[in-house]
Amino acid sequence: MRGCRVLTLALAGLLSLPVMATTPWPGATKGPAKGPVVQKDQTKALLQFQKDLASVLALRTEAEPLLGAALLARPLENPPEVLSYHALLERAARNADAGPQVAWARLADCDAKAGTCPNGDALAVLEKQAPDNAAVWMLKLGMDEHSGASDTVRADLTRAANAKLYDDYLGASLKALANSVSQLPPPADTYNPLQGAGAAGVQMVIVFGLASAQPLPGFQATAKYCEDNKSDAGVVGDCLKLAKVLEWGSSPLGRSLGLHLRETLSPDAADQQAAKNARLNLVWQMQRFAQLNLQAQGDKATAQKLLALARSGGTEMSVILASLRAYGMPPEAPAGWEPAKVEK
Repeated sequence: MRGCRVLTLALAGLLSLPVMATTPWPGATKGPAKGPVVQKDQTKALLQFQKDLASVLALRTEAEPLLGAALLARPLENPPEVLSYHALLERAARNADAGPQVAWARLADCDAKAGTCPNGDALAVLEKQAPDNAAVWMLKLGMDEHSGASDTVRADLTRAANAKLYDDYLGASLKALANSVSQLPPPADTYNPLQGAGAAGVQMVIVFGLASAQPLPGFQATAKYCEDNKSDAGVVGDCLKLAKVLEWGSSPLGRSLGLHLRETLSPDAADQQAAKNARLNLVWQMQRFAQLNLQAQGDKATAQKLLALARSGGTEMSVILASLRAYGMPPEAPAGWEPAKVEK
């Protein structure tokens, strides 16, 4: 479930936001001899900073800061029980203000080696809290497909197709993290002082890196089921209904799948071409946003702007489009533009 990507979509390789804090971060000093050592030290310092932030946030009682603390603590190795991903999310879930974004994060509170991922209890909560969210039923579809429950998969598709919206709550995670990282100033050893972004760059890497590691629904399973049942008019009809929900959903990955379904399943040639054009624009948008992320690693003003947009709330897609508007980047690709091909 986590990290699942639709292999046939054009966004492959284009959605890489800043790396997770568990890998050497972009601000690490590079060099033929000392570079790897410096990277290791900076990564260690960054993880310690996340632990310090989580410790401060753990004193809060509201759901959002506890969600932020849990996301910050998730990459830590052997944290104290009070700072574990499980404990922090359990506390957040008990709050009256805990929304489905907390239950969505709890999907990753599981043991992959024991085969308990995603968290079944969290999914049951989501089915009650967000029954009109297509992401919930796509998640269930992926689980049911994995277990071989074909009849249930068909029902899951119908529920997803009839949902009112698609939201995988990454926007809520961005907001929780963006509000969390400002609780303490990043220590000097967490960033390269020669880079212009400074502390804001460190905060941005944490926010966008950790948020992008949150659980995803069964994109690949949904795409495969729709493509494998092209001869079933009922399935095709539900897949096209779901496509519309996804196109206006919270996620660029979800939007990409919706456009892919319309491009491959629509009986109308003009509709297929419109979906193809819209997918090209989406790739353009994601490349421009990736460009802003790279720019922000060396420019304090850009990093602060992206953090402010994440802090304002909304969805992942709305943050991306707002970022492009803030820097005068059009959402439509120029005439004749084609994405760079990824070398194999």
